[in-house]
Amino acid sequence: MSRIERFEDIEAWKKARELTKRIYEISDRGNLARDFGLKDQIKRSSISIMSNIAEGFEREGDNEFRQFLSIAKGSVGELKAQLYVALDAGLIAAEEFSGLMSLSDEISRLIAGFMRYLKHSTHKGSKFK
Repeated sequence: MSRIERFEDIEAWKKARELTKRIYEISDRGNLARDFGLKDQIKRSSISIMSNIAEGFEREGDNEFRQFLSIAKGSVGELKAQLYVALDAGLIAAEEFSGLMSLSDEISRLIAGFMRYLKHSTHKGSKFK
C-alpha cells in the first residue's frame, strides 16, 4: 500500500462521502423528507461513516485507527437497516434503495479490507504510512 498522507485519499472515505451526498439528495425530497426522525437518523449514520474514518486516521497508531474503522463499519450496518425501514415504509424507491445498498456494501468491504491490512501490517506504529 502506498503512503497515505490525508484521510481524503482513503478510498473508503471517498465512497462514504459519495454515499453521504446521495443520502442528502434523497432525504430532502419525497416522502422521506417529511419523516423527520428517520431522515435525521439516516443522515447521521452516513455522516458517522466518513467522520469515523477521518477521525481514526488523525489518531495515533494502527490499533486506534482500526477501532474507529470498526465504528465506521458499524455505522454502515446502521444505515443499511434504516434504508430497509425507508424502503418498507414506501419512503424511497426500490431503485434508490438498491443503489444505496450496493454503495454501502462496497464501503463495508473496503473498511473491512483496510482493517485486515492494519492488523497484519509489518510496520507497526507507523499508521500504514
